[in-house]
Amino acid sequence: MFPYEGKLQVLRSPNAYSPSEIREIMNLARVLHLEVIPLVQTIGHMEFVLKHKMFSHLREMKEFPNSLIPCKKESVDLVKSMIDQIMAVHKDLKWLHVGSDEVYHLGESEESKKLLAQTQNTADSLFLSHVKAVANYIVTSYPNVKPIIWDDMLRNISEEKLKESMLSQFVELMIWEYNANFKVDGMMLQIQKYQRSGFSHMWFASAFKGATGAAQSLTPISYHLANHLQWLKVAEALSRDSIQLHGIALTGWQRYDHFSVLCELLPVGLPSLAVCLQTLKNGVFSEKEEDFVKKCLGFKTLRVNFIR
Repeated sequence: MFPYEGKLQVLRSPNAYSPSEIREIMNLARVLHLEVIPLVQTIGHMEFVLKHKMFSHLREMKEFPNSLIPCKKESVDLVKSMIDQIMAVHKDLKWLHVGSDEVYHLGESEESKKLLAQTQNTADSLFLSHVKAVANYIVTSYPNVKPIIWDDMLRNISEEKLKESMLSQFVELMIWEYNANFKVDGMMLQIQKYQRSGFSHMWFASAFKGATGAAQSLTPISYHLANHLQWLKVAEALSRDSIQLHGIALTGWQRYDHFSVLCELLPVGLPSLAVCLQTLKNGVFSEKEEDFVKKCLGFKTLRVNFIR
């Protein structure tokens, strides 16, 4: 949906926003006291780029257009060009989300295999090196902007390796978990590992729709309510630790990847969003919060199973 230009124009959807429309969105956000944080994919979820013939040689696996070869200079140059065009339209940003989640087939291209065979690098090293190069470019070229990345590719990387990479000096982590009843203790252990690795600024990421099935039609409100109640427990536990929590991103999935069918659409998910926001605001969802949501939405009933 971004109006890429020049060599990148092939990435633009036929119904992409125009630069003036993006500026209007940014202005409206300021009027409403909202802050826009763009997200641009930079290594995984690159189907919208790598499906095109002119960029297909940058696929980590020839048959699948989802992951970028991280060790090619051309890959980094491509990502830099995408970032520059996005930054040119989005002024006065504080953060830029550079994705970096679900990087499948990492290390499986001929270029990556050759590099791994010649050095002591691992697939994790390839990932860390690429993300660090992208983040370094952002903080160098745009000193007032802080990169954010999803955390899932770091979960199985050792604490020592994360420290050694010094990635924490360049990025902030957005830790995602969309399951209704994830283990709070397990999440705390993961957060503490990141903290010991140098990450002191973090975000959480929940979901208010879309995360329960690739072809979901209706949003199960109770499921997403439970997810947010678990995140509130994590946030409460964090208050005793020296971690700066910037906030929580209530993700609303449209589809699981570029080639998937649509999940439930935004209008269907709005009641769930309202319930989740009230839960985060008040720390609980009871009959009082339900009545408020119904009044705001003009509903007579709201199908929510209360979770005590």
